[in-house]
Amino acid sequence: MRQEAMVEVTSEEELRALVGEPASHTVHKTRTALHRLDREWLAHSPFCLIATSAADGSCDVSPKGDPPGFTKVLDDRTLALPDRPGNRRVDGLRNILSNPHVGLLYFLPGRGDTLRINGRARIVREAPFFDEMVVRRNRPRLALVVEIEEVFHHCSKAFLRAGTWDPETWRPDAVPNRARLAKALDRPGDSLEFLEEYYGPSYARTIYPEG
Repeated sequence: MRQEAMVEVTSEEELRALVGEPASHTVHKTRTALHRLDREWLAHSPFCLIATSAADGSCDVSPKGDPPGFTKVLDDRTLALPDRPGNRRVDGLRNILSNPHVGLLYFLPGRGDTLRINGRARIVREAPFFDEMVVRRNRPRLALVVEIEEVFHHCSKAFLRAGTWDPETWRPDAVPNRARLAKALDRPGDSLEFLEEYYGPSYARTIYPEG
């Protein structure tokens, strides 16, 4: 697209003129501590997204998942999340080392509303609660401790528009599978046969190291 075809919004005044002012209840719904209902949500959530930004402004959003309740509530203003084995890029963790501000978005499968938590994170390598984070005999080597600055629930409009949880909208074969994507984009030196086996049914057995 030609750049001259774009009309940018460059000020908050212009933005407000276009979208309007938020309703009073949306402005005042944020809290600085967990409510009992927030704790219940966290106890049942198996998945969240963590947004981070480095000091230079570079950003990352990382998915985190484990059995429901994987996020430990240490107190009304503090959470802890285990860091599980991944690709070892640690983009989000490296960002936190230079900028501790994080945003977390917690999901419940089948629900369109979400729980949002913003705060400041620290990376810890040992703490008593690590023993409560063991899954399949796997004890995390690292965890994030998040000091809550803002917590609130978000409505389901985006999920309803997307039809996220409606099986009628699911098209898992609309794009090539993970093995073919890896062959084309990430791992051209590996054979497709190897990648199909690597990302096949046995892949689920490798998501936690042997305890």
